[in-house]
Amino acid sequence: MSFVSSGFILFLSVLFILYYAVPKKAQWLLLLIFSCVFYAFAGIQFLSYVVLAAFTAWFTTGRMHKVQLEQSEYLKIHKSEMSRDDKKVYKTRMKKRQRLWLIIALIATIGMLAVVKYTDFMIANINTVLSAFKSQTSISFLNIALPLGMSFYTFQTVGYIIDVYRGKHPPEKNYLKTLLFVSFFPQMIQGPISRFSDLAPDLFGKHQFAADQFAMGVQRILWGFFKKMVIADRVLAAVNTIFQEPSAYRGTYVLVGMVFYALQLYADFTGGIDITIGIAQSLGIGLKENFERPFFAKNTAEYWRRWHITMGTWFRDYIFYPLSVSQPMLKLSTGARRRLGTALGKRVPVYLATIIVWFTTGLWHGASWNFVVWGLLNGLVIIISQEFTPFYDWFHKKFAVSERLWFRMFQVFRTFFLMSSIRLLDCYRDVGLTFKQYVSMFTEFGLQVFIDGSLLKLGLNTADYLILLIGTFMLISVSMIQRSGSVRENIARKPLLLRYAMFALLFVVIIIFGAYGIGYDANQFIYNQF
Repeated sequence: MSFVSSGFILFLSVLFILYYAVPKKAQWLLLLIFSCVFYAFAGIQFLSYVVLAAFTAWFTTGRMHKVQLEQSEYLKIHKSEMSRDDKKVYKTRMKKRQRLWLIIALIATIGMLAVVKYTDFMIANINTVLSAFKSQTSISFLNIALPLGMSFYTFQTVGYIIDVYRGKHPPEKNYLKTLLFVSFFPQMIQGPISRFSDLAPDLFGKHQFAADQFAMGVQRILWGFFKKMVIADRVLAAVNTIFQEPSAYRGTYVLVGMVFYALQLYADFTGGIDITIGIAQSLGIGLKENFERPFFAKNTAEYWRRWHITMGTWFRDYIFYPLSVSQPMLKLSTGARRRLGTALGKRVPVYLATIIVWFTTGLWHGASWNFVVWGLLNGLVIIISQEFTPFYDWFHKKFAVSERLWFRMFQVFRTFFLMSSIRLLDCYRDVGLTFKQYVSMFTEFGLQVFIDGSLLKLGLNTADYLILLIGTFMLISVSMIQRSGSVRENIARKPLLLRYAMFALLFVVIIIFGAYGIGYDANQFIYNQF
C-alpha cells in the first residue's frame, strides 16, 4: 500500500478517527493493529518476519536483563564475602553470558536479512567463479522475495538490542509493545531509523487530540505529497527514458539524467519522510528529522551528515565506533604507528573502519556490485578529502576565500556534481556501463541537446518542464527559509484565513498537477526496494 495511494489515504483517515476515539490507554494497541494490517497489504506471509524479529529482540533482551538482575542480587547478598578480584571475575563471567545472548540476537536478526536479501547475490558470484573455471555446475537461485522495509526494521531492531546490552535503557517487558516499536507503519517504507529511547515515550504514551499539532502534521503530509507526486513522479519519465536506453542516450544526456535523478531521488525520499513525520506528528508522536538541506553541503562528509541522518548515525554508533576501538583495530593501530610513524599509523585503523562502514552501507542499499562500488567510492572520497585537509587549510589561509559567496557556491556545486556522479551507479546498475556512460559525458558533450528540442523527446513536454522548474524553485526556497526556522511555524503565525488558503492551494496543486500512475496510484517510493 503506497503512501500516496487512495487506499492509504482511506486507511489513514480511519486510523485518525479511531485513534482519538478509543480510550487513551488503548492507542498504542490500535497503532499495532493498523501497523500489522498495513504490513499485511504488502504480503501477509511477510508479517512473520516482523513478528519473529520483534520476538527475538524481546526474548534476548529479556535474558540479558535477567542476567543483570541476577548479578545485582548475587553481589548484594555476597558483597561482604567477595574480594575485589572475586567481584571482577564474577562480573566478567556474567558479562560473557550477556554477550552470548547479544550474539544470538544479532545472528538471528541480521541472519534473516542476510538470507533473504543476499543469498541469491552470493549464489550469483559463486556461479560466476565456477563458470570462470569452466565448471558445468551451477547453483540454482532461491528467488526469495524481500519483505517490505526489512532493511529498515532490522537496523532499528539491532540498535535496540545493542542499546539494551550497553545498558542505555531497560528492555521492554511487553512483547506487543516491542512488536509495535519494530513495526510502526509510517517508518516501515524508508525510515527514519529510530532509537527506542527516543520513540518509546511517545509511541506508548497517551495522546489527547490537539488541533494545532494535528494540522501541522497534515501540512507536513501535504508537502510530502507535493514533492512526491508533482516533482518526483513527473521527472521519473525522463529519468527512465535516459537510463533504460544507455546506447541511445549518451554524452550530454547522461548529465541531464544525472541531475534529473538527483532531483527525483531527493523529492521522492524527502517527500516520503515528510509524510512519515507528518503522520506521526498528527498522532502526537515525534520522529527524528532525516534530512538537513543536503544539497547545500560544501563537502562529501558534510553531505552525509545531512542526508539520511538516522542511517548515518546508526552506522557511526553501531559499526564505526565499536570497530574503531575493538582489540584488532587497537593492535593494528599500534603496529601501524611502529612501522609507518605516528602521523600516518594512527590514521590506518580509522580509514580501514571507514572503508568497512561504507562497504556495509553499499551492501545495505542493495545486493549487487554497483551498490558495493557506490559505497566504496563514497568512503574513498571522504578519506581523500581528509588527507587533503592540511592543503585545504593552507589554501583558505593563503587566499581567504572561504567566506566569499562565489566560493561557497562553487563548493556546493562541486559536492552536488560529485555525489550525483557516484549515484550514477544506482541508475545503470552495472559498474562497467556506468563508467562508460560517465566518460561519454565528457567526450560526447554537446550543447545542441538543450536547444534542438531533444529534451522534449524524453517523455516530458513544455508544461512538464515548467511545473518542474516552479516545483524545484519552491523546494529551494523552502530550504533557504528553513535555515532561519520552521516554515510551518512561520505560517502558523499568519492569519487563520491566509493559512488555510495556502494549504488549500497546495492541495489543489497536488490534485491538478500530480503525476499519477496506473489506477490513480502514484509510483512506489524508490527506497521501497531497500
